[in-house]
Amino acid sequence: CAIESVPATSLPANLRWLILTDNRIEVLPDEIGQCRQLQKLMLAGNRLQALPESLADCHNLELLRIAANHLPQLPDWLARMPRLAWLAYAGNPFSAAQEQYAAQLPIPAIAWPQLLLGEKLGEGASGQIFRAQLQDGDARRPLALKLFKGEVTSDGLAATEMAACMAAGVHPQLITVLGRLTGHPQQVPGLLLALIDPAFRVLARPPSLESCTRDCYPPGLQFSLRHVLLMLQGVASVVCHLHQRQIMHGDLYAHNIHFQPDGRVLLGDFGAASFLAGRAEPLQRLEVRAFGLLMQELLQRCQHQSNQAAVHASLAGLQQRCCNEIVAQRPLFAEIQALLAQCSAAMA
Repeated sequence: CAIESVPATSLPANLRWLILTDNRIEVLPDEIGQCRQLQKLMLAGNRLQALPESLADCHNLELLRIAANHLPQLPDWLARMPRLAWLAYAGNPFSAAQEQYAAQLPIPAIAWPQLLLGEKLGEGASGQIFRAQLQDGDARRPLALKLFKGEVTSDGLAATEMAACMAAGVHPQLITVLGRLTGHPQQVPGLLLALIDPAFRVLARPPSLESCTRDCYPPGLQFSLRHVLLMLQGVASVVCHLHQRQIMHGDLYAHNIHFQPDGRVLLGDFGAASFLAGRAEPLQRLEVRAFGLLMQELLQRCQHQSNQAAVHASLAGLQQRCCNEIVAQRPLFAEIQALLAQCSAAMA
């Protein structure tokens, strides 16, 4: 039974997270602005045509999912929220044109009969990933196949995730999209992807109910300062690339980053991706805060030597700038890349 309304009396003042994904809600009560401890608000797949202005008073809000609604525009105050770091808004009328354009980008079509399906490699909110082989005459090419579930997920819609994946292009820190699936017997949409080197592993687990918006790292995980710097450079590079292509990842978390011990990284999961519309720089600076929180988590797990103290201090200073609660004072990723390069040169 879908929820159609949210009574003001159902919102306790100490509310930390609220998940109302895939319902029929058209209006949120103004009283939600009184939930000053609210950190996570997930509203994808509803019928909202506006957000209450009182939501701007929720200064602790860090994660907001408003994809697949009926919003004609983003409110100006949203890009000024001091702690907002993870935002997903694709699948609304104001972003439809960009999404439709991206969905029509020319990429190779790979027919279902050309594939030999192998074991399942993993599963997320938006779909399942299988090992597969592409048959080309007598040759067989190993790859991965992501089959999308199609329904609304906690982040948004499969169609917008596919569009963002295709629009992201090629980058060393992205999993390469090889083609679009056609001819599935049940018309399930899918993408063919390069297989990830098994030496890569996921940096952290997703947030728990207790941690709310913070990833859960394995106990005792430690990195050298050099490896932390390499990982940060890789992540900053790929996010800068995405922003240049007018894409906001929306879920820049350690649990979406695959890493190798030598510092190489891959950024995955575009389920929360949105196309930058209008006020690009303020929205980019929201994602800078997500990067700053990732920096904080990695620096907390970093061992550095006494002769590296200056570089560590520089990184700590950059982390604080990225998390500045005055959004306009955060650096953009081009500057972040330059500062990380300076730190790398100092380590040489």
